[in-house]
Amino acid sequence: MARWLQLIRALTWTVLLTLMVSIASFIPEMAFVSAVSPSSSFSRSCNAEGVVRIPLDLPREKLCLPAYTVKRSSVDFFVPTVFAGLVVAASACAVRSLGLWENETA
Repeated sequence: MARWLQLIRALTWTVLLTLMVSIASFIPEMAFVSAVSPSSSFSRSCNAEGVVRIPLDLPREKLCLPAYTVKRSSVDFFVPTVFAGLVVAASACAVRSLGLWENETA
């Protein structure tokens, strides 16, 4: 019974961590998508119709591209979410392999 309890606890933590990392990786994606939409105030600084501004590392530089070249893909939601879940699962396995969760009774 103790082994099942430990397995349920590990699965619960893995699911919670996966959800948190998935949400954390999805928020910047949504910010980027809203920034490059033609109706955003960020893209209006290009002063042209049908053009979107792409965020760069340096805030004073501008890169404006035609809106038809910047499209949403069907995998834009799934790739970061699946990657985040895999990273959390791998890190949980790494922590488990180190034996940091085991109760020591010595």
